[in-house]
Amino acid sequence: MTDERPAAAPRAVRPANKRGAARLAAVQALYQMEIGGGEIADVLAEFEMFRLGQELDGDEYREADAVFFRDIVSGVVAEQRTIDPKIHQTLVEDWPLKRIDVTLREILRAGLFELMRRRDVPAKVVIAEYLDVARAFFVEDEPRIVNAVLDKLAREVRPQEFEG
Repeated sequence: MTDERPAAAPRAVRPANKRGAARLAAVQALYQMEIGGGEIADVLAEFEMFRLGQELDGDEYREADAVFFRDIVSGVVAEQRTIDPKIHQTLVEDWPLKRIDVTLREILRAGLFELMRRRDVPAKVVIAEYLDVARAFFVEDEPRIVNAVLDKLAREVRPQEFEG
């Protein structure tokens, strides 16, 4: 009798709903601000006018919840001094926040913001959604890092959702 199990099929990335599209766009906007140093008002306006639900350079952007998008981007910017130390303390000691990939850093920031301030979204949903965002950008270890870091932070920020 063998204990062979069929190999698990790769998990398909779920198509984004309007909030999922807003999360993806928020990470892109935060990335653009960090790399390009743009002002938040300009970046929000650019995304809302030219990207959310639009076609840009042949790429079709999904329709997104613009209010949710704006809330995440504005919230991350406003609370970055609170967010960054929490993420930093969760990471491996020899891998500080400033050393990780910019896109990964923005995914973690947006995810933690949502865990801290969007109590209307269950923590497990936040983690799953940002795991999908990570899979849109990465195929290697980064999605596992997002899962581990956000899971640990969720248990600290919302312990009541993990009891029992």
